[in-house]
Amino acid sequence: MSTVYLIPCFLAEDAKETIPPYVIDAVKKCEVIFAENERTTRRFLKAMDNTIVIDNFEWHTIHKAEAEQISHFKNAITNKKNIAIISEAGCPGIADPGQVLIAVAQEMKCVIKPLVGPSSILLALMASGLNGQQFEFVGYLPIDNTERIKKIKSLEAESSRNNSTKIFIETPYRNNQLLEALLQHCDGKTKICIGVDITGKNERIETRSANAWKQQKPELHKIPVIFLLQA
Repeated sequence: MSTVYLIPCFLAEDAKETIPPYVIDAVKKCEVIFAENERTTRRFLKAMDNTIVIDNFEWHTIHKAEAEQISHFKNAITNKKNIAIISEAGCPGIADPGQVLIAVAQEMKCVIKPLVGPSSILLALMASGLNGQQFEFVGYLPIDNTERIKKIKSLEAESSRNNSTKIFIETPYRNNQLLEALLQHCDGKTKICIGVDITGKNERIETRSANAWKQQKPELHKIPVIFLLQA
């Protein structure tokens, strides 16, 4: 029977210590790798253990788990090969590709081994001081300005109603626009946490009210950021 290992990748390339040694031991048990980004994954494995022979693996790139990739995945399971699923950063299936393949592994009764590694969602929530009992990750907010404002107001209202934390991200070059929208359209007392470069050398996770952020807006252009909100 195949074992499918869910392999976490570091969030920052200079944070190799965030990946436990047993993660690389698991990779060495595998014959097939399904990677979100093959180039990034090759660099990740070499950084973690330069004795790994990269070309010994059968490589497949996850393209939103198209039919072809699912077919390759099923064939590997049928041939009883151990498989690694590796995200570009963070944990497979958690705001990253992989869940469709994992669903196939569940249907085929494989052993599925999720391995410990960094998740920006959980690390930011842990450090935010916001409600960790009730929270929701909502992914990307709408690009259209009108729709984005409606979504922000909806998330804030739901957070207030349910006493819950809302977590979301944005494409790095639109971080500043999202922050500006949050500060313009949230109540001044709403708490907003901004997590920057988590696990990296410039890591900063800070929670303030919307009014307080207005007094000292950070520069977030083209850097990895995660946002949390609690009304």
